[in-house]
Amino acid sequence: MDEKQRLFLISQTYATLFSATNKVQTAGDEAIEELTSRQLMAFIAIAHLPEGQATLNRIASKLGASKQSTAQIITNLKRRGYLRTERNTADGRAVNIVITETGKAVFNRSNARGWAFLQELFQGFSNEELEVFWKLLRKLYQYDGTQQDGFEANGREV
Repeated sequence: MDEKQRLFLISQTYATLFSATNKVQTAGDEAIEELTSRQLMAFIAIAHLPEGQATLNRIASKLGASKQSTAQIITNLKRRGYLRTERNTADGRAVNIVITETGKAVFNRSNARGWAFLQELFQGFSNEELEVFWKLLRKLYQYDGTQQDGFEANGREV
């Protein structure tokens, strides 16, 4: 393959990834209803961190997002009464993000809707295609040498 064809494939791949991400996020927002896809992922990130260790930095790392954009999501969820902050008992400088009882109810409803959406979204993919797709996405994530702080482990009960 010549360089011109490779550049074409790179640009088309990026444009398609960008468009697909926006399309999937918009459809997910509609399907989930009470939360946006990004808000639901923030809840999932908190659930995948050990209790008492869900700091803003660790949530942002899980999401692969900036601290600033993660802070906006967390602030919005706090304002709605779904999250609260508390001082870390081991490190008084650190602040933990905690899911409130109201937040737990919203998370559980939204998570169920999210799973239904994901089942529909990926229904046309074989198991092998999903494995290859996930592998390629992880490879893309690591373009800068950073490993994804993924969600492979089971999250704690919320």
